[in-house]
Amino acid sequence: MFSAPASRAQDQPQGAVWLCLLLLLPICASATITSPGTNPGIKAWLTQRTLEFGRRFGLELLQSMLQKEHELNLTGSYNTPLLGTLTYAVPRIHIHELQMNESTLDFAEDVGVRLVVQRAQIQLSADWAAQLGAVQDSGSVELRMQDLAVAAVLGVSEDGSGHPTVWSAGCDSHSTGLHMEFHRGYSWLYNLLAPLLQRTLRQQLNKQLCLVLHRGVDRLDTVLKHMKVSTQLDTFAALDLSLLGPPAFTDEYGDIALKGEIFRVGTYQQRPSALPVVLPVALPMALPVALPTPLPKTPPMAHEPMLLVAVTEFVANSAAFTYFTAGALRRNISSDMLPRRFPLQLSTKSMEVFSPQLQERYPNQPMELHLWARQQPLISCHPDALHGTLFSSAEAFVVLPNATRVPAFLLNIDANVTGKPTITRNRLGGTVRLTGLHVTQAASNVGPVEVKRLETLLKFGLWLFGVPRANKWLQAGIPLPLPHGLSLLRPRLSLQQGFVLIATDLQYEP
Repeated sequence: MFSAPASRAQDQPQGAVWLCLLLLLPICASATITSPGTNPGIKAWLTQRTLEFGRRFGLELLQSMLQKEHELNLTGSYNTPLLGTLTYAVPRIHIHELQMNESTLDFAEDVGVRLVVQRAQIQLSADWAAQLGAVQDSGSVELRMQDLAVAAVLGVSEDGSGHPTVWSAGCDSHSTGLHMEFHRGYSWLYNLLAPLLQRTLRQQLNKQLCLVLHRGVDRLDTVLKHMKVSTQLDTFAALDLSLLGPPAFTDEYGDIALKGEIFRVGTYQQRPSALPVVLPVALPMALPVALPTPLPKTPPMAHEPMLLVAVTEFVANSAAFTYFTAGALRRNISSDMLPRRFPLQLSTKSMEVFSPQLQERYPNQPMELHLWARQQPLISCHPDALHGTLFSSAEAFVVLPNATRVPAFLLNIDANVTGKPTITRNRLGGTVRLTGLHVTQAASNVGPVEVKRLETLLKFGLWLFGVPRANKWLQAGIPLPLPHGLSLLRPRLSLQQGFVLIATDLQYEP
């Protein structure tokens, strides 16, 4: 009758602490929620400092992409004044060295990001074949391009299924210097003709460089199409991080809307009604001045954060709904799971003061309490704290010598709590405070239960033991689902009306 198997001990603390942990479940999901109709989502703003952080990794990726053998299929001809027509072919090319001395990465309004590289140098080699009149020849050539400039625009959007998609929205490259040296074959002759060939080769190499970049972007887009847009949190729940639509870009920041729904593992279905949450669009523009959070006066925030994330109440509401419907908000409590000094022990003798008939019928017998949420917890986010209400039921059983459990009485226990989430490095923690507790009798097989006295003693026990244990566990925090090697640097968290705001810098250690 209303019983459920106990959860694993390592998944959550035992005994009286369970009540506080159940109330803090949505806090551990980074935010809170008030109603299922709230627009879902996590909003992230990428600042110019985000691009500066990613620029060097993008350049390393670009260099590794270019510094390999590429299909070139470079062909052409040149009319020499005395020797006739020279026809040449360069089937492939290998880039040995690429130096990017000056580079910038900026937002491209309504498109994505723009990379500009100036004063770059590139050294490459290639095999070649040539025909001058009736004479055929082949060999190799080394080229060095100096003062190379590249401007490329990367478009960023969403493919309709929540995956990001990228494309080459524009590319231009040019160089003012090209040195070439032929080897093997009639290299002495071609080296004499090199000054005449350099202009034509430089123009074609500039075009080929953009084609190589275009192919690299296509490969990146293929990877993104197969990228997972959800991450499993535990055996019950996973977090949907799919895009709700194309990111919005201005000249100063990028605005990304994620679904941010926590769903039950194995039973999730996309909800097409999901819409981006409405959050202050002007918020990132005020970042260099101040954040809407009490920050310490020393040191002052002298620059904007790399990343700004707003986690709305929808995230925690979906978490509460998922864990509730999965039956995860249940706990069976026996007498040996309570602290010895807890004022309310699970035995008929200890319960005699609240239910005299219980001790008369079952003298000196141990008891067991089955506790569960009878409806989804209700949580809301306010600037002062996270406010939550838990609607739970508790059924008391008498454990007979033959291990039979006899139902004694059923209580409804409703509690109010407030919580303060905290963030340290890559871990999310918090504290909880019990602000109200109400106990009513729903049914009884052993006569009336004095619920008011029971309520008072339960409040005292939770205040003395349950809340401190819950806070000790919560302060240790839970790890955030971040990509490998990425860490939050100096994260700051503030509570707003309806959402939690996290401003942070980023650090990457491979």
